[in-house]
Amino acid sequence: MPEILSSLATGFATALAPVNLLCGFIGCLLGTAIGVLPGIGPALTIALLLPITAKVDPTGALIMFAGIYYGAQFGGSTTSILLNAPGESASMVTALEGNSMARNGRAGPALATAAIGSFVAGTIATVLLTLFAPVIADFALRFGPAEYFAILVLAFTTVSAVLGSSMLRGLASLGLGLTIGLIGLDSLSGVARYTWGIPELIDGIEVVLVAVGLFAVGEALYDVLYQGEETGSRHRLTSIWMTRADWKRSIPAWLRGTLIGFPFGSIPAGGAEIPTFLSYSAERKLSKHPQEFAANQGEGAIEGVAGPEAANNASATGSLIPLLTLGIPTSATAAILLAAFQNYNLQPGPLLFQTSGELVWALVASLYIGNTILLILNLPLVGIWVKLLRIPRPYLNAGILVFATIGVYGMRQSSFDLLLMLAIGWLGVLMRRLDFPIAPVIVGMLLGPMAEKQLRNALSISQGDWLVFVTQPISAALLALTLLILIVPPLLHARGIRLQGQD
Repeated sequence: MPEILSSLATGFATALAPVNLLCGFIGCLLGTAIGVLPGIGPALTIALLLPITAKVDPTGALIMFAGIYYGAQFGGSTTSILLNAPGESASMVTALEGNSMARNGRAGPALATAAIGSFVAGTIATVLLTLFAPVIADFALRFGPAEYFAILVLAFTTVSAVLGSSMLRGLASLGLGLTIGLIGLDSLSGVARYTWGIPELIDGIEVVLVAVGLFAVGEALYDVLYQGEETGSRHRLTSIWMTRADWKRSIPAWLRGTLIGFPFGSIPAGGAEIPTFLSYSAERKLSKHPQEFAANQGEGAIEGVAGPEAANNASATGSLIPLLTLGIPTSATAAILLAAFQNYNLQPGPLLFQTSGELVWALVASLYIGNTILLILNLPLVGIWVKLLRIPRPYLNAGILVFATIGVYGMRQSSFDLLLMLAIGWLGVLMRRLDFPIAPVIVGMLLGPMAEKQLRNALSISQGDWLVFVTQPISAALLALTLLILIVPPLLHARGIRLQGQD
């Protein structure tokens, strides 16, 4: 414990440096604005900024990215409550009760409980991250190639199963990402593969290029083709102050949401959508005022906003644990953050706390600072974020395309990269149209080469014996868990259909 506190104090000294503090403030401000704008998420924003910040100091850039990540979780609740238009997918649940409260003149308390709940959950989750991340990193040092391959397979399966409308579509997207990740030079033999004689593909396809193409270009093109200009009714803001009864009902919901969200973020389960729905379900069951819930034709229950928002932010913080300690992203934004680390030749994993301890602890300290900045921003400036929604969608989409083109061309000054980005953008449109999740593509690209390397190392050590993956206790347990994840949900679904048929 004293060693952790000493490291954290050093991190605060670095994070409070004027340049890093400014980066954190810009990240929080930009992230909140991005969260407010429907359809524009933190993954897209960080992907767009990756090429531009490539030559910036890694500590400042990563602190800014963390601010964007956190800020988007805060900002996403604003449009959910005011316009019933979630800026982030994890804010969908907030819209259920929050918008009902806003329509009935209680937008202020709804926005306040969302902002304060995010602060409370984010701070508690950051304390847990501070205490447990080094412990998990030390434990992860015991992992060999077989264990790492098994946990990567588990990550593939869980992320792909959760991020999408069906497991099959998620695994198909993952397969596409794995295929793209194989293009280029073989990391062990140095032989070019799957390049089809195109010289520009020998070095492989940049993750940043694919991320910008799928998220930014794909989203803009899809919006132009299928969504058009969206409109919504705006509600007059009431006082931001919560009553004593609101506080009494919100505090337990914040704590429950934190306890539900943090563990889900800490395991390779993918995204904050599941814990927010679980938190909402728990609040409906435990509430002493069930008649107030929108589903029961009520005017909106404040705990239905407080719990899911806390779960959302706790999950976002928890997802940094597998990212920093194991190098495994559990969401689209975490996958882009992993690409940001790799941009600076940093590989998240057990050794990161030893090789780049100062940077990691500055990042952790910046989360404490960012939570405070975001609370100060979100309570008094809600009206400003709502005005951002008045930007016409055509102008917004045009700006995204221009920004994406400049960023990708700036990486290698290659016209081929621009054509590839546009092709990948149209692929993103097709995936959205057919309801295929995009995040598993990035996860497959990032983790595929790592899994291949660990697989080949494990087989090399065992002299080609595939039983090495089932004779090692940890890897065997992880593979068994992966098998259960693949088999149990379809069986339960089939059983449910059979029982409905009998009825």
